[in-house]
Amino acid sequence: MVKKNSFKIIWDRNALDNFKEILTFLSKQSTLAPKIVKEGVLERLDIIRTNALICEIDKLKNNSDKEFRAFIIYSYRITYQIKSDAEEIRIIRIRHTSREPLGY
Repeated sequence: MVKKNSFKIIWDRNALDNFKEILTFLSKQSTLAPKIVKEGVLERLDIIRTNALICEIDKLKNNSDKEFRAFIIYSYRITYQIKSDAEEIRIIRIRHTSREPLGY
């Protein structure tokens, strides 16, 4: 059996702050919503940890760099960068899909 590489998940400070803001906002709407969103995002990241290429290439990236990927869960778009040499996945951005997309 071949063992898959397991990448370390690193949150960019802005992405982590945005995630906390989202969970705080949701907690004002519902007691269950923040827990559902948080668990959903973390479970998806756990899958990505061992299969970094599972998500599509980030089409909002100005140049199509294959190390930038994105996925949507519960109307939140999470963008990450694969750092193969460091065996890291860096979470770059999390935002609601209704917000204007930001190219980078």
